[in-house]
Amino acid sequence: MTAVERTGTAAPREAASEPGGPGGRRPFRGIGSGGAPAGGSATDFVQRHGALVVLVAVLAGAALAFDGFLGVGNLNHIAVGAAFPAIIALGMTFVIITGGIDLSVGTVFGLAGVLAAWASQYGSLAALALPLSVCALIGMLNGVLIARARLAPFIVTLATMLGAWGLMLAVSDEGTETYVIPDGLALTPLVQDRFLGIGYPVFAVLALFAAGGILLRRTGWGQQVYAVGGNEDAAALMGVPVARTKIAAYTLSGLLAGLAGALNAVWLGSGVTIFGIGIELDAISAVVIGGTLLVGGYGFVSGSLVGVLLLESIQHIINAISGLTSAYQQVVSGAFLIAVVLAQNYLSRRKRPG
Repeated sequence: MTAVERTGTAAPREAASEPGGPGGRRPFRGIGSGGAPAGGSATDFVQRHGALVVLVAVLAGAALAFDGFLGVGNLNHIAVGAAFPAIIALGMTFVIITGGIDLSVGTVFGLAGVLAAWASQYGSLAALALPLSVCALIGMLNGVLIARARLAPFIVTLATMLGAWGLMLAVSDEGTETYVIPDGLALTPLVQDRFLGIGYPVFAVLALFAAGGILLRRTGWGQQVYAVGGNEDAAALMGVPVARTKIAAYTLSGLLAGLAGALNAVWLGSGVTIFGIGIELDAISAVVIGGTLLVGGYGFVSGSLVGVLLLESIQHIINAISGLTSAYQQVVSGAFLIAVVLAQNYLSRRKRPG
């Protein structure tokens, strides 16, 4: 029996034995409440809120070490810096909960930026519609190949990552052409302006995560996402449309990566091919650090947002320390990721009976 089967079998089996609800679907309510098992043990608290506790501790320590670190200006800088990676992490959360992975979001993010900048000459609608359509199609292609052709997510998304990179180079004339957002684009103030000192992208991210939380926890499709990640075979036996659920998750991931890339291009005023390099690893790290299990079946979008904010805060702290470069942020992020995965394995063993 594989690790995925061991961690995912309990929830569907409990669900199947619970009375009530047509087709046995009522039991998914417990999974959809955040992917957490029933009960309020300390183990569950750590898994759900551990990243938040660490974030508060990091911010408190930084406030003591650096004057003005918790000032509105610096907090806005952190929040805006985390905004676009957070949108990618939101889509990645759905994919990972299904038990998959999406390595293509980094180049999809960069491709969306180039397409948005190129299309901006035709107006704001084109600057959004073109990259979102293309990136959603790339995500759908990922889902179809994974769910219908039953190919490994790692291989499929690696292939589409390379394909998106090639398409981005073709659009930008081998990377030599930089498209600039024209002055007067109606979308620009909606991305670059502030309200009460906070950048508009921050409010957009909060709205997206609120919608994502409702979608994941309060809808039938969200329950199906948890069921597929918990135990795909059991979910299929219970009538869950496994293939459609996976395709929708990857399509959403591509769409959100495209949205992040388009908004990032408008924010910066141009689309450059180097944007997005490595951001898929940051998104995966943030999702896992936020408490979502890599094996699937457990996770929540709020944890992913906390994970992104934690990594962004660490980067700002490292930048504030004289003599340290941003390369140290990658070292710290990697150490955090290893620590979280080890903790997840330990907590999973504690939950497992026997």
